[in-house]
Amino acid sequence: MTDTFDTDVLIAGAGPTGLTLACDLARRGVGCRIVERGGRGFPGTRGAGIQPRTREIFEDLGVLDAVHAVGGTYPLIMRWDGETQLGTFDIMERHAPTPDRPYGETWMLPQWRTVEILTTRLEQLGAQVEFSSELTTLTQDTDAVTATVRRPGGGEDLIRARYLVAADGGRSAVRKSLDVGFDGAMLDSPPMLIGDAMIDGLSRDHWNVWPTAPGGMVSLSPVKGAESFYFLVHFATPGAQPDADRDARPDTLQHLLRRRTKHDLTIREVRWSSVLSPRAAMADRFRLSRVFLAGDAAHTHSPTGGQGLNTSVQDAYNLGWKLGAVLRHGAPPTLLDSYDGERRKVAADVLERTTRILGEDRKDTDTGFSRRGSDTHQLDLGYRDSPLTEERREALADDALHAGDRAPDAPCADREGSPVRLFDVFRGPHFTVLTFGDSPVPQLPEEAEGTVHAYRVRDATADPRTADLIDSAGHAQRAYADTGLFLVRPDGYTALATHDPAEVTAYLSWQYADASTAPGH
Repeated sequence: MTDTFDTDVLIAGAGPTGLTLACDLARRGVGCRIVERGGRGFPGTRGAGIQPRTREIFEDLGVLDAVHAVGGTYPLIMRWDGETQLGTFDIMERHAPTPDRPYGETWMLPQWRTVEILTTRLEQLGAQVEFSSELTTLTQDTDAVTATVRRPGGGEDLIRARYLVAADGGRSAVRKSLDVGFDGAMLDSPPMLIGDAMIDGLSRDHWNVWPTAPGGMVSLSPVKGAESFYFLVHFATPGAQPDADRDARPDTLQHLLRRRTKHDLTIREVRWSSVLSPRAAMADRFRLSRVFLAGDAAHTHSPTGGQGLNTSVQDAYNLGWKLGAVLRHGAPPTLLDSYDGERRKVAADVLERTTRILGEDRKDTDTGFSRRGSDTHQLDLGYRDSPLTEERREALADDALHAGDRAPDAPCADREGSPVRLFDVFRGPHFTVLTFGDSPVPQLPEEAEGTVHAYRVRDATADPRTADLIDSAGHAQRAYADTGLFLVRPDGYTALATHDPAEVTAYLSWQYADASTAPGH
């Protein structure tokens, strides 16, 4: 087999998962191609909840302003019994922004808008999606993956890539072709008819829910960033099974909603519809040699709690920097093994959480939905048990920042007194070293030039000449520590916390050496 490669990474699927990964790889200078069997533009809302952690990721990728420009916060739920209003209910736990957590609530944006924004960002970075191109077969050897891609006219191309990432959804053709197990079960919930429709006769001020509608609950939510409503109709009668082709026709859906809600609604257009029977399942492994599974191809679960898109985006964000380190900076290929170990545990936790929320929703007949707590924000997810994580300090308080935790934000100032956030210095495809108090500045490996940024963080009493960042209000010290060194991974998690600068140097050196020097070896 030839050792010529068409690209470093081939991505199958241009949903939020594949596009996030493609954007991350493109800004790292990693050659990638992304193929999508569908055409450009998908009208469905689907994953509409952008959680606070994902907003932080989108800020790093340079798309958060666009996300904020066209989305909005979730409205309150208005409970109905026919034509009678029963009062409002806030399904979301919301927090005001804090210095360490700048985003405190879920942002509503239809998935097609998210895809549109990420596609535009990818094009700005010099890459583009190959639409109407379906990956049909693949083979692996010790050096690469060779994939057959069917083009719009029916012709086929062979693409040889060092790695392949399957982001092709819950029915992943790549996962099936590799015969990777995808164990799970249907969840105890009635089937649902879901979709987007243009509806007249209903206010857009609230998320409207009829929890005890005859035949099953009805939910009609105005979509921020679009003119449509997202509809969800339960078919709770034993034996009832929705049919998208039949029940989602405008006239049929109009009759169904009028009968259940007692409102004189008019359906002008149904833009997208599907039948959802919630299932929880996870792949036996997220990596098979040179192929990685990400997003719904790796795990699928109930949409309750708004976790699916967000977990998938984080899969991509976790994998992107590791592929970049291996392909561009000489990191040992064993680094890629950590993707499975880190993300499978998170996916298992998400499956448990969404299944629990679904059960709570079914019990809550007053509102139809249970309250979504701050655990759905995904800010507290981390990798403390990862072999990439090294906590070298002792006697830490339970609520202290530990290695493996998400690295907090904090407002500071540079030497000239201009405002700068820690998220500003984290932004980009590099590692970041933060040195607090009197801790010595570590010596960075010569090979790390440009891939590691180091900052001395001092309080307001320090000589500005001895600092890179002035923590004038003490927010950074409260979030991290009065003294010590923290190495922040490119995906915004603390890899190492120590008082010894030599340990920072040693940790960074493994990127450019053989696998035996990597953390955990």
